[in-house]
Amino acid sequence: MRFLHTADWHLGKLLHGVHLTDDQRVLLDQLIDVASDAEPDLLIVAGDVYDRSVPPAGAVELLDDVLSRIVLDLGIPIVAIAGNHDSPDRLDFGSTLLRRQQLHVYSKLRAEPGRLTLEDEHGPVHVVGLPYAEPSRARNVFEDPSIKTHDDVLAAQATSARATLPDGDRSIAVGHVFTQGGELADSERPLAVGGAETVHPSRFDGFDYVALGHLHRRQAVGDPRIQYAGSLMKYSFNEVHHDKSVHLVDMDAQGTCHVERVPLVPERDLRRLEGPLSEILDGPAADEDPQDYLWVTLTDEGPVVDAMSRIREVYPNALHVERTRRGDVRTLGSADSDVQSQSVDTVFEHFFEHVTDGESLTDAHQDVLGDAIDRMHKEQRAV
Repeated sequence: MRFLHTADWHLGKLLHGVHLTDDQRVLLDQLIDVASDAEPDLLIVAGDVYDRSVPPAGAVELLDDVLSRIVLDLGIPIVAIAGNHDSPDRLDFGSTLLRRQQLHVYSKLRAEPGRLTLEDEHGPVHVVGLPYAEPSRARNVFEDPSIKTHDDVLAAQATSARATLPDGDRSIAVGHVFTQGGELADSERPLAVGGAETVHPSRFDGFDYVALGHLHRRQAVGDPRIQYAGSLMKYSFNEVHHDKSVHLVDMDAQGTCHVERVPLVPERDLRRLEGPLSEILDGPAADEDPQDYLWVTLTDEGPVVDAMSRIREVYPNALHVERTRRGDVRTLGSADSDVQSQSVDTVFEHFFEHVTDGESLTDAHQDVLGDAIDRMHKEQRAV
C-alpha cells in the first residue's frame, strides 16, 4: 500500500501581517502533482488544516479547491483530522456526506475513534483518526475523571482504537500531538503549560505507521514508525534551515514502511540577512531571490535612517528589520537604576554602550557630546 503523509497546512496563516495564501496555493499545487505522479491509495492530513478556528474566506476556498482536485479529479481518498488550530465543529460540517465521496474527516473526539479500512493485495489496512482534544473534553467523552494530560488523552484514544482492530491486521494511526523527544520550532502553538503537553511514544505501540502533525520540522521520534511530515511551508524565521517535504510511504505485507521525503519548493523562501545596511542594499547573490521573505539584522554602528523603506527597494518582501544587540536592554543604566539621578552625559554614555555593543565614547565623541549638552542647556535657559 502506498500513501502520502502531510500535516500542518495552516491555511490562512499570516506572517508578520502578510497573508500566505498564494504561497500555500503554489505548494499545494506541487502536492497535487506529487499525488498525480505517485498514484497513492490514500492522502493523510494530520491536523492543523487551518491556522485558526475561524479561517478567512480565501483559505476556505483554497481548501475546497485542493480537496476537490485530489478526491474527485484524481480519485484519491483523504483522511484528515483536526489539530489544535482547527475548529472541530467547522471541520466536521458535512462530514457524513463527504465520506461518501471518500473525504474522511475525523475532527471530533469520540469514544470509538473513526476508522477507514482500505485493501491492497496483502489484505486490509486500517487507518485510525485520533484528532486533537483537550483533557477536559476527553474526560467527558471517555467518562474518565483521571484524564488530566494530553498523554492521558492519547492513551485513552489509542487503547480504544486498538480494541477495534482485528489481530494481525496492519494499521496506521493519524494524530496531532507533541511526542516526547520531538524537536519544536517556534511557530507551533503550545498545547499546555510545562510537560503536560507531551505524550510518550509508547502510546503508539501496535500501529505499523504513525502519521503525526503539530511539530513543524520533519522528523522521526523514538522509532522509525513514528513520523512527523512537518509543515507545508516555513512559518517562522526560526525555520529558515528547515527543508519542507511530504512523506511518500510504501507499506509492505508485514507493515514495514519505507519513507521517501518528496521536497516542496516555495515560490518565496524565508531567509535571514545580517550585515551593514550598505551590504544589504547591494542586493542578493546570484543564487538568492530578491522576492523572498526576509528578516534583516543590521550591524551598523551609527544611526540608520528609514532602513525598512530602503531595504524594500531591493527586497520588496522584507518583513522585519532590527539592530544587532549583544547585551540586554537592562544594561542601560544598570549601574544605577534611577536614571533621574544621573547626569545627562552618564545616561548617554550608557545608551551609547548599549547601541554599539559595549563600545565606549572616544575623546572626540565626548567633545561632541559636551558641545551638544551645552547647547541644550542654553536653549532651555532661553525659554
